[in-house]
Amino acid sequence: MFTMSILGLKKKQPKTFKVKVSTMDAEMEFSCEVLDQEVPKDSPITFHFLAKFFPEKVEDELVQEITQHLFFLQVKKQILDEEIFCSPEASVLLASYAVQAKYGDYDPNFHKPGFLAQDELLPKRVLMQYQMTPDMWEEKITAWYAEHRNITRDEAEMEYLKIAQDLEMYGVSYFSITQNKRDTELLLGVDAQGLHIYNPNNKLSPNKSFPWSGIRNISYSEKEFTIKPLDKKKEVFKFYSSQLRVNKLILQLCIGNHDLFMRRRKVDSIEVQQMKAQAKEEKARKKVERQILAREKQMREEAERAKEDMERRLFQLQDEARMANEALLRSEETADLLAEKAQIAEEEAKLLAHKAAEAEQERQRLEVTALKTKEEKRLMEQKMREAESLAVKLVEQSERRLKEADHLKQDLNEAKDAERKAKQKLLEITKSTYPVMFPPPPTGPESPDTTLDMGSMSVRMDFKDSDMKRLSMEIERERLEYMEKSKHLQDQLKELKSEIESLKLEEQQQAGLYSLRSYAEPPYIPHSNVRNTQTYRLLTTTNL
Repeated sequence: MFTMSILGLKKKQPKTFKVKVSTMDAEMEFSCEVLDQEVPKDSPITFHFLAKFFPEKVEDELVQEITQHLFFLQVKKQILDEEIFCSPEASVLLASYAVQAKYGDYDPNFHKPGFLAQDELLPKRVLMQYQMTPDMWEEKITAWYAEHRNITRDEAEMEYLKIAQDLEMYGVSYFSITQNKRDTELLLGVDAQGLHIYNPNNKLSPNKSFPWSGIRNISYSEKEFTIKPLDKKKEVFKFYSSQLRVNKLILQLCIGNHDLFMRRRKVDSIEVQQMKAQAKEEKARKKVERQILAREKQMREEAERAKEDMERRLFQLQDEARMANEALLRSEETADLLAEKAQIAEEEAKLLAHKAAEAEQERQRLEVTALKTKEEKRLMEQKMREAESLAVKLVEQSERRLKEADHLKQDLNEAKDAERKAKQKLLEITKSTYPVMFPPPPTGPESPDTTLDMGSMSVRMDFKDSDMKRLSMEIERERLEYMEKSKHLQDQLKELKSEIESLKLEEQQQAGLYSLRSYAEPPYIPHSNVRNTQTYRLLTTTNL
């Protein structure tokens, strides 16, 4: 019984279900008790924590930093999802502020090309509208991003929201309605400014608007809504919505936006004033901290730049010292090389001077040799001329002797003929009368004359056979002597010509050797000997 009573006193455990709440930058899960409402069977049940009512002026109404950040993420997602229309130019500008809020100040050394490749920054409609590569879009966004230097994350998000709140579809909730049960469908837009009626194909420009300040009453009865303006002269506007849940949501949005519209135009409550004051102080404090951090960052950057400058200057000085040492080593090597070259040049100068002296001696020797050769040549030419003259004389004398010999032979033949005739005549006479007595013939170089005195019948003869033979032998001997002299003279002429030719050849060889030396190793010639040398070369060339 005791145990039973205890069990009876025990409370019944309530049923629970899992809930997941998702914000724009975080998620959280927990368990909740089941009350009277119906709960979906999904586990866990997901709830999205979003702003239901949009502020008119984000700069005045977003007080807390976390609220501003979450609202920035929500508006950014709606723009990227094309729930809020944005032009391409405004999309690029908004993307640059989003990059500034995420990455801070632009640093070309850190933010290399391609650093935005994984970020979703532009609506797909904008990307499809132009034929541009992701790199080209990144270049355009980076150009604006570089202009936002020294802007904090909160300031960048606020600049983003200030641009977004001026877009036509910012904060507008659209619902399908009809003006009566048979009319064409229209769109109802509810935002912080009032109610707007649109065509279904145009969400940017409303056909009719009802600002909250001009609405006296909004009534709802089942599916019919009635908007009564403050001006009683204006017509009451009615529209219909067929879904009950949508009608309740429309009514809630109208009530909430109207209430906020009226509260914005009243004096803030003490709590709101305190929140704004705290937020202002917090902003001021953070601003001072940011200024201090910025100053410290600037000082650190300046110190780093100074350090880099000093390091760069140190490296520069080290390079200059290294270059100076290298230049010094090069100058020393150059000096050694120049000294070596100077020594070599001095030795070459001595060698050239020695060669010049040798060349000068050779030149003088060649001049002397040339003079000797010239004199010998002159003597040889004179001898040759004398020999040629003697040869001519000998030839002439030879010809004269030959002529004389021919005459003597002719005279001898005539004398022999006369002797033969006289002998025959004498024989004929002696045979007929008496013997003839021949006196001894006279001796002399000329042929003897034979005289016959027919009157006294005596014959005189000057020649004998022995005398004729002797004369012939003398003539032959003189001819042989002449021929030997002529041959000896011809041999002398040949020897003289051969000697002259050898002298000419030797002179030519010496002149060629001297010319070769002159081209190969030009000797040092003093100014006073230039003309003599030129004269010598001219004489040598002339002789050649």
